[in-house]
Amino acid sequence: MNFNETDSQKSVSNAISKLMESFDDSYWLKCDLESTFPQEFYSKIASGGWLGVCMPKEYGGAGLGIAEASVMMRQIAESGGGMAAASAIHINIFGPHPIVVFGNSEQKNSWLPPLIAGVEKCCFGITEPSAGLDTGNIKTFAKKRGDKYLINGQKIWTSTAQVADKIMLLARTLPNEKCRKRTDGLSLFYTALNQKYIKVQEIRKMGRAAVDSNEIFIENLEISEKDRIGDEHNGFQYLIDSLNPERILIAAEAIGLGKDALKRAVRYAKERIVFDRAIGQNQSIQHPLARNWIELEAAELMVAKAAYQYDNGMPSGAMANAAKYFAAEAGFRAATDAVSTLGGMGYAKEFHVERLLRESLIPKLAPVSAQMILNYISEKVLGLPKSY
Repeated sequence: MNFNETDSQKSVSNAISKLMESFDDSYWLKCDLESTFPQEFYSKIASGGWLGVCMPKEYGGAGLGIAEASVMMRQIAESGGGMAAASAIHINIFGPHPIVVFGNSEQKNSWLPPLIAGVEKCCFGITEPSAGLDTGNIKTFAKKRGDKYLINGQKIWTSTAQVADKIMLLARTLPNEKCRKRTDGLSLFYTALNQKYIKVQEIRKMGRAAVDSNEIFIENLEISEKDRIGDEHNGFQYLIDSLNPERILIAAEAIGLGKDALKRAVRYAKERIVFDRAIGQNQSIQHPLARNWIELEAAELMVAKAAYQYDNGMPSGAMANAAKYFAAEAGFRAATDAVSTLGGMGYAKEFHVERLLRESLIPKLAPVSAQMILNYISEKVLGLPKSY
């Protein structure tokens, strides 16, 4: 078994590492403090063709796999940008996948090239305040009127809606009582984020201030039937096709963030002298950092396996979920131990680890909680009865 990165993965890693040299700690600190979207970073990623790393070549993409994309996202997060950098482009990497797989030729030719070129940004309108992870319970409804739909409803935790041009929107098109399963009767749309009919209200949050999160209110949004992806009422099944790649990528991002936090802690432990010796000479400092390294390396192997399974058409749900769970925990612990290693300086913004700690909570909470992943593994892998 060969554990070395492939030539294409090495090429991606080296190119992204070089690109990220243009964005130092002061850049990311400024974005965080001023709550400004990292547009310069986004534009440079787009101009390099990286937004289409997994997209088909015929639409301007690179045609690479999730394995290469995970290397890319890990490298971006590890560069100092953390989840702010990763989240600025995260949805472009996995989000359009339902279009690639289930969109018709006209939709692909119209929608994918602008996304890949960075001319258009998209956001996701899936989660709702009253539904959370219970996607089958969403209330946003798209009422069919001839060849159009009239949509009303509400979404929450819609990232980048402040800067997005398009929205991938999941809405109910068949009342729940007429469906065999709760996840039936949902349709997936890709349409303009028309702020005349969509009110976007930003949620002020603990971390990742550079990338906005929002609650959106949709009132009488009329869209064409041509904006529907695939068959009516089948949207949840189309959405599932993008869930495993998302879990793999967010796991890679958590690893990158954790590695950055660990590097900062190790550097400080070597340089900080107390009682005439570097604090890194003390086992109470060494051991947590050594554990962080072990856990991050283990998480990286899980991500590599999950990506390999997905790219080779193998069932990847269990490993994608497990990688997301384990990587999120490893990244969080690395960030926490980095703050502890720096002590009082770990609490200071100028040393950056407090920012990484705040952002390390994102992979633990989103896009699916640790508890729901454990439920999934219990039921789907271990064969235990469903608990919810």
